[in-house]
Amino acid sequence: MKIRPLSIEGAWEITPQQHGDPRGLFMEWYRFDHLAEAVGHPLRLAQANLSVSARGVVRGIHFADVPPGQAKYVTCVRGAVLDVVVDLRTGSPTFGRWEGVRLDDTDRRAVYLAEGLGHGFCALTDDATLSYLCSTPYNPKAEHAVHPLDTELGIEWPADVPQLSARDAAAPTLAQVRESGGLPDFASCRSFVAGLGPDGMSYSDGI
Repeated sequence: MKIRPLSIEGAWEITPQQHGDPRGLFMEWYRFDHLAEAVGHPLRLAQANLSVSARGVVRGIHFADVPPGQAKYVTCVRGAVLDVVVDLRTGSPTFGRWEGVRLDDTDRRAVYLAEGLGHGFCALTDDATLSYLCSTPYNPKAEHAVHPLDTELGIEWPADVPQLSARDAAAPTLAQVRESGGLPDFASCRSFVAGLGPDGMSYSDGI
């Protein structure tokens, strides 16, 4: 597989090598050793999620408190989505920037995003199905959202009328979350990631 860093520190695009013949195909869609070599530590696997969305559905922008944060490894197993990474870390040189990667069941790419980054996607097809691995279990008290249609972010969602959940439609803007002190800090996120051990867990803060 090929692992390419995106323009936002802490985010990578992974393109697997597919082996096909008249019977079908085979590929490795996740390799902990290759990913660990690229990002500097293994991805701790604590939870696996599956998300199915109708065309035009936008989910996000979601992020978690750091620590412990929640790193994600995302791929699309059916249909297609525009997967979006947003830098929500105050003090980052790319703060407020977003980058999109098309994930689909043809090229079968994946995206890895480190703790502290925001994540969202737009379904480009009906029944678009995402599978993603997470470094920590879901913790509703530590999970937050920024409004995906916030004009400050300026995300170019490929949907005429994006369909949002009630939670995402009521989410605050980036400026509102920043003013409340609810965004991750770039230096703290970097320090946390640097302190991850060989099993992907942090030992510097007791997690």
